[in-house]
Amino acid sequence: MTGTLPLFPLGTVLFPGLVLPLHIFEERWRTLMRNLMELPDGTPREFGVVAIERGLEVMPPPHDGIATSEVVVHEVGCVAQLRQITELPDGKFDIVTVGARRFRITGFVPSPHPYPVVGVEWLPDPAPDELADQLAPRVLAAFREYLGVLRGGPDDQLPDDPTVLSNLVAASASLTVGDRQQLLSAPDPASRLRQELAILARETALLREVRAVPAQLSQLGPAPAMN
Repeated sequence: MTGTLPLFPLGTVLFPGLVLPLHIFEERWRTLMRNLMELPDGTPREFGVVAIERGLEVMPPPHDGIATSEVVVHEVGCVAQLRQITELPDGKFDIVTVGARRFRITGFVPSPHPYPVVGVEWLPDPAPDELADQLAPRVLAAFREYLGVLRGGPDDQLPDDPTVLSNLVAASASLTVGDRQQLLSAPDPASRLRQELAILARETALLREVRAVPAQLSQLGPAPAMN
């Protein structure tokens, strides 16, 4: 199935089921918020979030409704459903969104709006299979170990559902945008969990190595100026 979405490029990756708060200040995105607020009751208030591959979050204006090439975005993104919106006295907005279904951009489309609009195809969201059920406990254990090294203690409130766990690990671990984008693009929970096992092993090993090597004061940068 296909459709169209207003596109909001960001320097981060949104995953299904995860919360993303945003502060809206640029005029084109204020217009998007106002347009979403004016939709009839019962109409989904949503837009597409996609990670920027190259360029800035503050995009240059589109020409004739087509986004310019000065910002390059990744192909796969996630729908952000608007759950809470607060208009501030200065016309800016504070919003809270939740990730929904994934999509692949098929192209930018002409639009009268100041923000970009894209054609999308909806990506399937397969239910966890037997392999995902087998991988989930291993990823959960690896994620607990990772959190133990990172924070000094594991988080006891972690889900064991393979799909929820795979999205939570991808969104909350200290990963690069490239790593997160690769995980978002994975075709199913089992593929995502398999990748996360390797990523968590790598990141945990790096954390242990950094903490095991004592740093000289000179390696920590210049001393702060004293008055």
